[in-house]
Amino acid sequence: MRIESICVHGAKDPHNRTGAVCVPIYQSATFAHPGVGASTGFDYSRTQNPTREPLERLVASLEGARHAVAFSCGMAALDAAAGLFEPGDHILATSDLYGGSVRLFSRLALRSGLEVEYLDTNDRGLLQKRLRKNTRAIFIETPSNPMMNITDIRAAREIAGPERLLIVDNTFLTPVLQRPLELGADMVLHSGTKYLSGHNDTLSGFLALNDAETAERLRVIVKTVGSGLSPFDSFLVIRGLKTLHLRMERSERNARVLCAFLEKHRKVKKVYYPGLLGHPGHSIQKKQAAGFGAMISFEVDSEETAQAVLEKVELILFAESLGGPETLITYPLLQTHSEVPEETRLALGINGRLLRLSAGIEDPEDLVADLERALG
Repeated sequence: MRIESICVHGAKDPHNRTGAVCVPIYQSATFAHPGVGASTGFDYSRTQNPTREPLERLVASLEGARHAVAFSCGMAALDAAAGLFEPGDHILATSDLYGGSVRLFSRLALRSGLEVEYLDTNDRGLLQKRLRKNTRAIFIETPSNPMMNITDIRAAREIAGPERLLIVDNTFLTPVLQRPLELGADMVLHSGTKYLSGHNDTLSGFLALNDAETAERLRVIVKTVGSGLSPFDSFLVIRGLKTLHLRMERSERNARVLCAFLEKHRKVKKVYYPGLLGHPGHSIQKKQAAGFGAMISFEVDSEETAQAVLEKVELILFAESLGGPETLITYPLLQTHSEVPEETRLALGINGRLLRLSAGIEDPEDLVADLERALG
């Protein structure tokens, strides 16, 4: 099946004999055994649940993976991925990584001795130069959050070599637009809270991969710490995924309209969007993805203008997160990257004039009118 049909039909419940079109919510913590030494395949929902299992198969199918593991949120998924490494291991990561990821890596560095080094992961020479004997993985966001930088996944695979994992956060583009495993990645991470769920109503996270041994290690982590996705939230994500392809198409279309408006506005000094011809990663994005997504960052002329926009928007909502039907605007300085050291933030371009926009599925003319009113 093509990806549009997988979104709609990819979650099947083999245990359901009622003909229910939707996967039921198996709201059960435990499951009875048919006999001594026998199991239905489900024993305890911390380990696996009959609603979560079809969702994992669905996400695996969408990413072209053999395995997927569903977590309670994206950060739980990242924590599980980090749990695959040992004290003293070295990881190279995209410089303008999501602030929550930076926070997690910082805490792991203090707690377990994991060392994470940040750099421009699209600079092939620099990436090669920073490799060490103890480098175990390259972790990239592409597009990055919030500066929308693009990393060439195939090039990163070549540099990583067979002895290192290449992990790609695919939250911004989803498998509808980008399939990192087909480009050489070993593991794909999603904050399923965003586009996969798609309705701003539930948290979830995913890791998709092909290696069976690594997938089993991740499931042991889920079983041990209880970070698996709940039955009800699994149901919600399955529901959301049915329209993923439609939402991505409309959101990207709206993003293009908003970019065209922002580029011409006198108070907007720079627009960061890979779909723009002047974006330095535009050609790479065209080669490795089927689209440019719906995430835009833009810099206005002053902090006063930025804060006025946040206070004056009405249809567009001033809120964290992204990927839902509603267009959301975020202030990275105080929200997603507030815990990143100031010197690092400013060097990356994350200043008080920067705003991040997640284009939703509303009428684009209404969105432009709201931004125009807010910008003044």
